[in-house]
Amino acid sequence: MLLQEARDTTMGALPIEALIFDMDGLLVDTESLAMQGLASAAADMGFDAPEAFRHAMIGVPADHCLRLVQERFGEAFPAAAYLAEASRHMEILIEAGALKLKPGVLDLLSELDAIGMRKAVATSSSRAKADRHLRRTGIISRFDAIVTRDDVARGKPHPDLFLRAARELGHAPGNCLALEDSYNGVRAADAAGSMVIMVPDLLPPTEEMRSICLTIAPDLHAVCPLFRRPM
Repeated sequence: MLLQEARDTTMGALPIEALIFDMDGLLVDTESLAMQGLASAAADMGFDAPEAFRHAMIGVPADHCLRLVQERFGEAFPAAAYLAEASRHMEILIEAGALKLKPGVLDLLSELDAIGMRKAVATSSSRAKADRHLRRTGIISRFDAIVTRDDVARGKPHPDLFLRAARELGHAPGNCLALEDSYNGVRAADAAGSMVIMVPDLLPPTEEMRSICLTIAPDLHAVCPLFRRPM
């Protein structure tokens, strides 16, 4: 579906009343840093962590990542130590200034502010990590609600994060548009009954994603016209 067709659909019969943003890989460029951290930690510990294995952890909460590592390497493998070392490597990159906003974030937030649309973050990250990353990039105050993995019983692909975010925004999930970069995020938003646009980061869109989403957008700049007021 083209973006103009998405606009005709969402702004017509089923109007968008609020937006729910993923954080990692959608607002902030953390997924590439996380992948580097996982690779560096594996090298430090003397084992191989191929790209496909690391990509399987995109959009996955920490507790599930732990299970993925244990499933691959066995219960005796020091999975918690590995993930902690990966986080340490990622923090080194962030402290060195590697954490950046994704293209189009500020433009889209400004468009939404101009029309008074409420917006939330729904992230698989912890509260501490979400606050730290959103503060460091200067956008934490731009959202009406921030919902993290600490706030719900189940992470993505379950709908809990999106249902909680919609509730905090004061809108029905079906009238919220979710913006996501990961497969599990798209599935979670769809399970909540929200409209979804995928903005791919490290994971390419699949036929499943295309069947779920209103459209696949190359970046957040491409989402702006959905909300831009006519001149």
